Amino acid sequence: MKIGKRAAAGTILAAALLRLAVLAGAGDALAAWVRDIGADERLVAAAIHMELGGAPAPAETEAPPETDTAPAQETAETETPLLVAVTPAPRPEEAKPRGERGDEAAAETVALTLSGASDVHNRSGLDVDVDALAAEGLDLRLAVGQPQVLIIHTHTSEAYTQDAFDSYEASDPYRTEDLSHSVARVGDVLAEQLEAAGLTVLHDKEIYDYPSYTGSYSRSGAAVEQYLAAYPSIRIVIDLHRDAIGSGDVVYKTQATLNGKTCAQVMMLIGMGQNGLYHPNWKENLKLALYLQNAVNESCPSLMRPIELVSERYNQQLSTGMMILEVGSSGNTLREALDAIALFGAAAGDALAELLE
Repeated sequence: MKIGKRAAAGTILAAALLRLAVLAGAGDALAAWVRDIGADERLVAAAIHMELGGAPAPAETEAPPETDTAPAQETAETETPLLVAVTPAPRPEEAKPRGERGDEAAAETVALTLSGASDVHNRSGLDVDVDALAAEGLDLRLAVGQPQVLIIHTHTSEAYTQDAFDSYEASDPYRTEDLSHSVARVGDVLAEQLEAAGLTVLHDKEIYDYPSYTGSYSRSGAAVEQYLAAYPSIRIVIDLHRDAIGSGDVVYKTQATLNGKTCAQVMMLIGMGQNGLYHPNWKENLKLALYLQNAVNESCPSLMRPIELVSERYNQQLSTGMMILEVGSSGNTLREALDAIALFGAAAGDALAELLE
């Protein structure tokens, strides 16, 4: 998404007005307004770009495969978002003050349900016939009795809003090295749910984003390659993150309501490699995401956010079954994220078990 100067000025004003409205107590009405104007979900696209990081710097980009034309180097997009993420990349210093809650303690949290669970938001710049891909079905099959799924966390230190039930020592706002309070804990629950469905799961909880955030994707990508070499039976790679949506002192928590109870929402993100990068696997990755989205929607219709298609790769060229899975946002609590991933894992596990042979 490219925004011109006039649009950029408008987005800055919109962000300022939105922040004032929240601080003035707009609450539910504001959340409804955001849903109405967010048909293209620019705030979500901005959060994805800010939290996941732009494309790797040229120094981090792996050597391309041998092709007739060498792919162009990956470069970060320059765009002005409607809202910016409240949790930027950690400070670059190697030594950081411990236990600081910073912006987390001061943030105003607003619940936001992002609708369109069966939709695909295409921000990749590539024309995609989603219906045709869905109709093709999956070629993916999983070998019984061998590792089929790898769960990894490029940003392992990502954490959630602290509450009375989940307090941790923060390395940065909404980040911790304590694996029992970060997205690694969410990955544990996903692994349990998939294993309960009869799958064999490997869960990598190595911290790839601390103390140095720069190079996270290069390090996690190298680990994925090692796993795939050691376990050729792995067909699905899930890079599990948590999202971040907000502006200034306002932070949004994603919210699904199921059977009268609330939890976080979940989103799948597929990289399309539209920056001149070699990425032959995006169609198979997207077909897997569509397959899982359909399965989860049948039992949990408000749990899923739309699938996001972006121009970067995020290591997804490494497998025909790889995706980023965003569980909740920084405004959610760990419990809300755990409840969400348990629901997702149960439905996804049953769907993946049908691929065993």
